[in-house]
Amino acid sequence: MSRLSQAKLNTADHISVSVIQSQAHTSAPSSSLTATVAGLQQVPQLIPANPSAGGGKALPPSKMKKPSADKDSDEYRQRRERNNLAVKKSRMRSKQKAMDTQQRVNELKEENERLEAKIKLLSKELSVLKDLFLEHAHNLADNVQPPTGADGTSPAPNNSSTNGQ
Repeated sequence: MSRLSQAKLNTADHISVSVIQSQAHTSAPSSSLTATVAGLQQVPQLIPANPSAGGGKALPPSKMKKPSADKDSDEYRQRRERNNLAVKKSRMRSKQKAMDTQQRVNELKEENERLEAKIKLLSKELSVLKDLFLEHAHNLADNVQPPTGADGTSPAPNNSSTNGQ
């Protein structure tokens, strides 16, 4: 949050608290409300201790000012060395992760190409088998045609029940 917006927020908080206070102090309870309000618990009003303190919120440790160490001190040099090592280690991990990811991408691309080639091969095999099946089915259909008689008509069916036996 920027300082300007935080200042606006703090000003708005202060104004709303002031409005609550002024309403509480200016309104006098009437005699009819006295009996109703008598059973209710009094709610304390929020009053900022120091209006210029920014709402009285404590700063998080990351925002607090740290005592500045002398750049020539041993403590400062040790902290810088530790930080430099941590940064180096972090960058190495990041590079390793990127390399691992790239290797995985390459492996998946190779597998994808292999699977696509297998799909093409199986599709061709399916097409050949379909053609063989259809050719065989046509041959069977051609061989099962009913025989024709000498005069070109089909012979009468053989019914044993019509012969009277």
